[in-house]
Amino acid sequence: MLATFHRRLDEIDAAAWDALRPDDNPFLAHAFLAGLERHGCILPRLGWQPHHLALRDGERLVAAAPLYLKGNSHGEFVFDWSWADAYERHGVDYYPKLLAAVPYSPVTGPRLLAPDGAAQALAARAIRDECARLKLSSAHANFVADDQVDAFAGWLPRYDWQFHWRNRGWRDFGEFLDALTAKKRKNIRQERALVARAGVALERVRGDAMSAGDVDFVYACYRATFDDKGNYPALTRAFFGHLVDAMPRNVMAAIARTADGERVAAALFLHSSTTLYGRYWGAFANVPGLHFEACYYQGIEYCLELGLARFEPGAQGEHKLARGFLPRRMRSFHHIADARFRDAIAHALALEARHRDADGEELMRHSPYRDEAGA
Repeated sequence: MLATFHRRLDEIDAAAWDALRPDDNPFLAHAFLAGLERHGCILPRLGWQPHHLALRDGERLVAAAPLYLKGNSHGEFVFDWSWADAYERHGVDYYPKLLAAVPYSPVTGPRLLAPDGAAQALAARAIRDECARLKLSSAHANFVADDQVDAFAGWLPRYDWQFHWRNRGWRDFGEFLDALTAKKRKNIRQERALVARAGVALERVRGDAMSAGDVDFVYACYRATFDDKGNYPALTRAFFGHLVDAMPRNVMAAIARTADGERVAAALFLHSSTTLYGRYWGAFANVPGLHFEACYYQGIEYCLELGLARFEPGAQGEHKLARGFLPRRMRSFHHIADARFRDAIAHALALEARHRDADGEELMRHSPYRDEAGA
């Protein structure tokens, strides 16, 4: 078995890569990951250098991983800045580090593309060996699917909570609302009514029906959100166009228009055959309730229409709880090469886990669903 590492995903055959995906998660598609590289989103100056793993048996690709050399911790959503600070205080380099993840995307999924547990373990070992060969501080795997936990035995586990919506077989949005407590049901109806009274209506547009103008507007909304917060928009207009061209059936945009047809906001989603992923939002008008309508309620309606089982609307945000999204454990795993730092980080993570457990119990006590409220 030969492990090789690649500075561009296009060095690995797209069909062979995609054949290793256990499902149609769009973020693990060769088209998505290679598109980030081709269209100026993955650059050393942004802290990302591709270092993708390919594990071959002869000519046959038997395992792979989206892997990056990271020069910072931006765009990861698993925060290890304090670890980097500790290394710096001791005069030790924390960066670069190895990271198995989907850039800029806090979405769950396999981080080791391999057909079984044995192949997954070999891939995880290859990442650790590469960390040692390059004399790096650490290797990390973020937002790891539950069925790959065993492959990271010996790595330090870490978890946090995200808020996900689960489809319980409701026929429409009204049935979903009926499952909520009276207070939460009333609040959602009031939020939706605010948008309607403002004369704003939303249209869901699939990728294969999006015009160049639609893509321009969705990208402008994305840029506006980052500009408003003083953050750098790492994704490019070319990448947005690539998504629509290369993966049209995985893309949906909820576009808000005023009564006279002016576009004022948009939210971009990707989805597989089972899961909707909320990604980017932006608005050029301050309409009460519009963020919740575009980012959450339009997504829930879309899931109900298509029969999708789950909706992951993005990182953080306890406000999602009141809108039907329940806490779900998000796992990451960390290989720390230096035993001294590893012991200190392990101790900190054990304390953190106790707090996370308490947080989860408290969150579930505020479930918006009638059959779980106060549980």
